[in-house]
Amino acid sequence: MTSSLESRRSSPTAIVLTMASTVFLLAMAQTLPVPALPQIGHQLGVSATTVGWVTTATMLAASALTPLLGRLGDVYGHKPVVLATLVVTLAGSLIAASAHSIDWLIVGRALQGASFGLFPLAISVLRHELPAERLTGALAVTASTLGVGSGVALVATGVLTQGGADYRRIFWLCVVLTVVVLALAILTLPRRAGQGGRVDYVGAAVLGTGLVCLLLPISQGHEWGWGSARVIGLFIASVIVLAGFLVLQSRLRSPLVATSLLAHRPVAMTNLASFCVGFAMFSVFLGSTYFVATPRALAGFGFDASVLRTSVAFMLPGAVASVLMGPIAGRLVGRIGPRFVLLIASVIGLGSLTSLALLHTSSAEVIVALVIANSAIAIAYAAMPALLVANVAPHETGIANSINSIMRTVGGAIGSALVVTILTSDTLDHLLPNGAVVALPAEGAYRIAFLTGAGFFAVAALLAGFGLGRGGRRLTQHEVDEDVALASAGEFATVSTGL
Repeated sequence: MTSSLESRRSSPTAIVLTMASTVFLLAMAQTLPVPALPQIGHQLGVSATTVGWVTTATMLAASALTPLLGRLGDVYGHKPVVLATLVVTLAGSLIAASAHSIDWLIVGRALQGASFGLFPLAISVLRHELPAERLTGALAVTASTLGVGSGVALVATGVLTQGGADYRRIFWLCVVLTVVVLALAILTLPRRAGQGGRVDYVGAAVLGTGLVCLLLPISQGHEWGWGSARVIGLFIASVIVLAGFLVLQSRLRSPLVATSLLAHRPVAMTNLASFCVGFAMFSVFLGSTYFVATPRALAGFGFDASVLRTSVAFMLPGAVASVLMGPIAGRLVGRIGPRFVLLIASVIGLGSLTSLALLHTSSAEVIVALVIANSAIAIAYAAMPALLVANVAPHETGIANSINSIMRTVGGAIGSALVVTILTSDTLDHLLPNGAVVALPAEGAYRIAFLTGAGFFAVAALLAGFGLGRGGRRLTQHEVDEDVALASAGEFATVSTGL
């Protein structure tokens, strides 16, 4: 009985399903409230500035916790850290679902920020538990669910909040999803000892502080004023604190993040590419959501789409395409390599956003562009974990993917802030039938926003084409010997991926 249970828990297919589910959950938790922010503000009776903290709190908590969780998984074993992260996410979801004040909702969303740590943990589990011949496809499928989860979240929010329904429905959906994923993790993940060592809690605190100082003014700069003392002061503080973090890490024997890892060219280029794709993804989601909701009768463009129509008619096809792209991307990564897959995805993304900027007079043009853009994002994300796995030692997998996740978060935050700034900086006043005047972004503002996203896809393509080189580094003999010893002790499921 026991051996049968352990065999089932160690099934590669079950592990891939569970890890893909955790990444799907974090993408859902990140995106679900975004389309409903105006509705949340209205139902709780708070301003747009205050309700913005519903997303800001999650982002700040994620930036502080993600590197720490990745390192904890490597040191103490991945299963207990995954389960603890899911429990915290569940607590946050329950608080958000039952909150009747903005303060408690923000607390719940901050706790949900722990879910961002599930991505590097999932990649580490796959690398340590799967045989080499299954790893590439599993990494691609799991990573591509980031785009899938975000797309499904937009659709789910539209369906659950239609007609002014209670926004708490979306957080109850998070509760249900978290319970399901938690059950999968308990049943399927094997318990293996971590590699041991120490956790640099001081370094994690310094890094988290620096990232909060960076992301807070990015997310609030539009409301506070980009030239305000708070914004400028926080940006200066982020530079000082993050520089201090690098100095601290260079002097420690067991740092949270080895500075040599950050400086390793393939890793650095992959992180920059993650930043670019994160920026482009939010320029797609945010820009297109506002665009299709624009009343054509007033502005001369847009489709006057409700939240439900936006979700189902415009966003759902892209979400479906993302689901289909995961397995395809996995096969492509295994056949031509992750570098070329990232290059192809970035070129496709560049074309889709350029098309969206120039061709958007019919709903079909917009839907096709969004389908292609979603596919490009899913494929790009599928390639990045494979790029990192090919260029870091097994004991660096968790922290390397944590930093990559942070770069994606920072890119998305800057993308969101810049898109909002572009749209609000070029508006035209329109007279409503009741005599009121409403200011709407001009069509040219949307063109600039989409072309800016296309520009970041272009940078990602250049990084893939010329920055990544032609292959990953070879492990040193010391690292190979260390991994063999760890594997023989039962701490790693595999010695090397062979990528």
